[in-house]
Amino acid sequence: MPRFYCPTHLVTGELLDLPAGAARHVQVLRLQPGDTLTLFNGGSGMAGSGGQFEATVTRMGRSDVQVQVGAHLAVEREAARAVHLAVGMPANDRMDWLVEKATELGVASIQPLMTERSVLRLSGERASKKVAHWQSVAVAACEQCGGNRVPLIHEVMGFSAWAKARSGAGTGQSLLLSLRPGTQSLRDAAGTAESPTSAVTFLSGPEGGLSSAEEDAALASGFAPVTLGSRVLRAETAALAALAALLVA
Repeated sequence: MPRFYCPTHLVTGELLDLPAGAARHVQVLRLQPGDTLTLFNGGSGMAGSGGQFEATVTRMGRSDVQVQVGAHLAVEREAARAVHLAVGMPANDRMDWLVEKATELGVASIQPLMTERSVLRLSGERASKKVAHWQSVAVAACEQCGGNRVPLIHEVMGFSAWAKARSGAGTGQSLLLSLRPGTQSLRDAAGTAESPTSAVTFLSGPEGGLSSAEEDAALASGFAPVTLGSRVLRAETAALAALAALLVA
């Protein structure tokens, strides 16, 4: 059954005009009145309970689609641990791929960062458009993978400004992917958390990694350095490998 993100309050029995994006997808699939689908709102409805709703198409217009919302299903496929990824943006379309796969794995949020070695530089309207695009990538990934909570893609920030804003803030673990000698393995570090459900903020650099000064700043703000092992991974691969380890730890 096709699934669609519908960021509005959903109530069983109501007639609802689908948002433009979802309506277009329904029309592309050529669904007809009487066909069924699944809606989810990312936890914004049902007092934030998440889950998903059955729905039935009642009208197909030229550019609009009406459905009747059916039963609420308390289905959750989210990770027990909230992992927030802060990442030096990889170049070209690799950030799109990273957002998609991180969403499939169950990331809670993604903070795109511009670092000293970042190839991708964004600001102003261009940055806002990119963030909106990445958010739509995350929505599509949730529709595909069965997730009911869409990760938040934060506005692009420079590393220094982000590190200062984070100083002394938040709870849970803060882990930094580092090639420095003597770093702890990621699995060992995750195992030292107060609880297997403790939130984690994971910081990973772009191509070439974070600079020494950026690593120093992260360590000074409370990040613990960790390693994924002896292999050299691409920036986007390293971030996803870390997410996979953390979300199943």
